[in-house]
Amino acid sequence: MTTVAKTKAGDEGTGSPYALSHLNALESEAVHIFREVAGEFENPVILFSGGKDSIVMLHLALKAFRPAAVPFSLLHVDTGHNFPEVLDYRDRTVAGHGLRLHVASVQDYIDRGVLKERADGTRNPLQTLPLTEKIQSERFDAVFGGGRRDEEKARAKERVFSLRDEFSQWDPRRQRPELWNLYNGRHAPGEHVRVFPLSNWTELDVWQYIAREGIELPGIYYAHTREVFRRDGMWLTAGDWGGPKDDEAVEKRLVRYRTVGDMSCTGAVDSGADTIEKVITEIAASRLTERGATRADDKLSEAAMEDRKREGYF
Repeated sequence: MTTVAKTKAGDEGTGSPYALSHLNALESEAVHIFREVAGEFENPVILFSGGKDSIVMLHLALKAFRPAAVPFSLLHVDTGHNFPEVLDYRDRTVAGHGLRLHVASVQDYIDRGVLKERADGTRNPLQTLPLTEKIQSERFDAVFGGGRRDEEKARAKERVFSLRDEFSQWDPRRQRPELWNLYNGRHAPGEHVRVFPLSNWTELDVWQYIAREGIELPGIYYAHTREVFRRDGMWLTAGDWGGPKDDEAVEKRLVRYRTVGDMSCTGAVDSGADTIEKVITEIAASRLTERGATRADDKLSEAAMEDRKREGYF
């Protein structure tokens, strides 16, 4: 094994010539998880939205099996209120790597009368049914998600391998121990396992890894001028999804997005960080998690995320 020296941002060696750097250790763990799932499950799928965490997850999957093709397809739950820049990135990435993409459309469920629009306009909580029914219809037995434990307290409870019952529901009491990175993928017919390769990563780790690997992201992650309006303490993007209201003034501001989801619940932050180096500096100084600062759907109640996870959410 070669000595790991200090090279790029976030990739400092530990002092031991045989130890992996912090980012290399996280990468190695994620690659191991992908390979473990490939060997243990019959029909896994990667949740891919075009957001930074799913982009890093796909990058790790490509590394795990290179030069062979990734042995999984991708799945995106499209709310119909997604950022156009992110959808463009998603489609270019799928075409560029020759991957297969499954799309579960919230709009289809609304058109069929299965789901109803919410009074607040957000469709993020409506993703659960399209997601769970797509998992069942395609018989996916393992579903990779980009959730990280530092994002939100309910996600901090997750194991790397998180068992879901035949209704895709999550029960914290059924969490299994994962000592020494030993993962238990056993499940009954109809059940599946959600797998989180980035569990032990932080937002800063993700950005430092993006910088090290030279990973392309949608431009909305960097500072740009955008038409936004203020609602519930957040800058939301003006659009056809239901905003702004008559008393909400639209203005142009220099903003960027720390996390990307439904336009109706994902807020931008005032920022001049137009390069990856500036973004890393900004995140290192932040004392708010990305979801805590910019996701309205997590502010519905103290247990909003956990309630949705129990129903089958990511």
